Amino acid sequence: MKTLILNEPGKWEMAEMELDKNLGAEEALLKVHRIGICGTDMHAFRGKQPFFSYPRVLGHELGLEVVEIGEQVSGVNIGDKCSLEPYFNLKEGQAVRMGKTNCGEYISVFGVHQDGGMSEFIKAPAKYLHKSEKLTYDQLALIEPLGIGCHAVSRANIQPVDKVLVIGAGPIGLATMQFATVKQAKVAALDINEDRLKFCLQNLDLVGTVNANTDHVIDQLRELFDGDLPTVVMDATGNQHSMKNTLDYVAFGGRIVFIGLYQGDFTFFDPLFHRKEITLLASRNALGSDFKEIISLMEEGKVATDHWITHRVAFEDLPTHFESLLDPESRVIKAMVEL
Repeated sequence: MKTLILNEPGKWEMAEMELDKNLGAEEALLKVHRIGICGTDMHAFRGKQPFFSYPRVLGHELGLEVVEIGEQVSGVNIGDKCSLEPYFNLKEGQAVRMGKTNCGEYISVFGVHQDGGMSEFIKAPAKYLHKSEKLTYDQLALIEPLGIGCHAVSRANIQPVDKVLVIGAGPIGLATMQFATVKQAKVAALDINEDRLKFCLQNLDLVGTVNANTDHVIDQLRELFDGDLPTVVMDATGNQHSMKNTLDYVAFGGRIVFIGLYQGDFTFFDPLFHRKEITLLASRNALGSDFKEIISLMEEGKVATDHWITHRVAFEDLPTHFESLLDPESRVIKAMVEL
């Protein structure tokens, strides 16, 4: 079988590997049909992904078909179409015992900490599979990135009365906006990229957008939110400057959720933090319950995905096309690899 390996930053190898059909009792053999390209893959290619080692098989946004199952597998059958929850917990630590499988102490993310799905076939523990009889392989591959936004919205406990600002209009920010609107909150987007902001307005039910490079951002936010500031600010940029600004943007008594990861120390002005009595939250990965919720919403037509995939590439062409996906001029929202 063909497997794409990132041997070191910027260097791919398409290798011919032997398919190991020896399954553990709780494992499934899976045919990979779709692979979504995400920020993690791009950071790994550039050599800027933290907690990462090479060589590595990337890929964790997957649309899969069950080919074989182990003798103790239940819940999925041969022929089922599935998405993969790629957050494998190698041991049951304290967080996992509390139900927080998304941030376990011994977590191993498929395609990040261990080899992932850029291959014609993979094996995985069947308990991490989420099947659907209605969704396409494209849609199933989108569930993981959608899950990041869905989980962040759950962390923020967004209600219909909330006024929500999402900073960063990349795929994770878009997913966050999508699920905040599902909660019937008023939602606005903030970014420095006008093309991305136009995309948000065209495809999502927002009250408006603000370009962060313009003057009087706070005044513009008040204009969008009927004179108020956002009760919830969600930052999906991982940018230190942007994260610091969230304390200025959020309403008194409001909540901030950091979704993006900044690789360094983050500081803020403590008197402002206390004066506003801000609640500060982190959001990492997603829960199995998030995957189930998203599948249900997508099957019911309450979450649209047609606008997400802007670029497609054949698996065998990915090594020569990957770098072009990093070019801002390509205007990539989500690139989908087809097998």
